[in-house]
Amino acid sequence: MAKKVETVDMADQFSEFKELKNIDKTTMISVLEESFRSVIAKMFGSDENFDVIMNPDKGDCEIYQNLEVVPDGEVENPNQQIGLSDAREDDDPDCEIGEEHTRKIDFAKFGRRAILNLRQTLASKILDLQKDAIYNKFKDLEGELVSGEVYQSWKREALLLDDDKNEFILPKEQQIPTDIYRKGDTVRAVIHKVDNQNNNPKIIVSRTSEQFLRRLFELEVPEIHDGLIVIRAVARKPGERAKIAVESYDDRIDPVGACVGVKGSRIHGIVRELRNENIDVINYTSDPVLFIQRALSPAKITTIRIDDETKHAEVFLRPDEVSLAIGRGGLNIKLASMLTGYTIDVYRDLDNDEDDVYLDRFNDEIDQWVIDALKAIGCATAKAVLNTPRQDLVDKADLEEDTVDEVLEILRAEFED
Repeated sequence: MAKKVETVDMADQFSEFKELKNIDKTTMISVLEESFRSVIAKMFGSDENFDVIMNPDKGDCEIYQNLEVVPDGEVENPNQQIGLSDAREDDDPDCEIGEEHTRKIDFAKFGRRAILNLRQTLASKILDLQKDAIYNKFKDLEGELVSGEVYQSWKREALLLDDDKNEFILPKEQQIPTDIYRKGDTVRAVIHKVDNQNNNPKIIVSRTSEQFLRRLFELEVPEIHDGLIVIRAVARKPGERAKIAVESYDDRIDPVGACVGVKGSRIHGIVRELRNENIDVINYTSDPVLFIQRALSPAKITTIRIDDETKHAEVFLRPDEVSLAIGRGGLNIKLASMLTGYTIDVYRDLDNDEDDVYLDRFNDEIDQWVIDALKAIGCATAKAVLNTPRQDLVDKADLEEDTVDEVLEILRAEFED
């Protein structure tokens, strides 16, 4: 009788476990049956001749063993067969040899070890089920915005918990450089990727991906959320600067104005979330020339030559506009290239100086990588290099002093000749 009570208590605990883990009724019945069958297979060598019937309303389980009736004294496998006399004594007086006899099994009679084994098996299966559910749920949410509370912050990563106590990992490389986290802070990020190595789901979130910027705009700009404005391209260097190209499906809506908001009301919230990251919002166009012009804003371009096959663009500007196009540390031109998908080279317009020469003309005397380094800081012509202080060429182009001196000597010789 005591064992019967223990079985009922066990069923009650399973019921509580079901509510705690939020597993639906059908799945729970399936897991319970699998767990019982697993234990039966260990005890009897096989569960093939057993029927396991779950009674979720009663919170219990009925187990039946199907045995072949054989003549008395010829039972070779008691787990598969039963003697005729024993079968007739076991509530089946009319059975005959060769028929199947069904015997009801009282699981509680198997003892505490079997019940403990069942508990452990069930707990393991439910844990696996929970892991699968977590993986499937968040795998489908990759790229979506989530919020979590900082539970712990280490040097290389931070651990966030959402309202359901799901764990998010925010690695250092996915954090904005100026991010500082304290326990209890609420942090927003996007689900970057979900791994399931060794059936151990790991949810990685990011604040540096372009998708994070997209989701913030969807959150702050109703027209984007409603599909009236679409984000065509995004380029960003987290924590410093970003460019975003938007297009409206409604001619009455100014996409840039809608994204910025009245007096910047909409974009200011995004900028604060991104730790004061400067955001340039531009109108998208399918015309690559115009798109590149807008992407290089605030610089004003004189001429553009593009090659659609190689996705290469040569941009010509007045000398005083070159530094604007390139930006501090080359960031403006780098983001413009990322946004448009074109490799952009910036040149000074030589209309006012017919004697000047583009550096590419010297590629037989100067290594191409040196020319590229000089062009990256806005020195695309010989006179631009000669008019730039020597130390700036060393520091900004990150060149050796001997290399700079050699370049200067070659260029001076050109004009002396």
